[in-house]
Amino acid sequence: MRLQVFDGILLLVIVVLGWRALNDRDLFRGVIKFIALGLLIAVAWVRLRAPDVALAEAAVGSGLTGALILSALLRMRRREPAATGKRPEEST
Repeated sequence: MRLQVFDGILLLVIVVLGWRALNDRDLFRGVIKFIALGLLIAVAWVRLRAPDVALAEAAVGSGLTGALILSALLRMRRREPAATGKRPEEST
């Protein structure tokens, strides 16, 4: 009985976290939520008695993919022009 409650809570948290990761306005927080979502999905695979899929999900789904998305986000932020309050055509 307790495991069914845990599985239900896990399912609810996965759905809510997935929704929030997709709809977060701050990209950094969205990426962090995506990584956490991958880890929770790995826990769900363990609960389904598929440890090989859980390891792959943890390694690729949240680990590698999360790191790549986070790296791309940080590179994208570095390339943004400094916020000076002026438009580029006004700076001349």
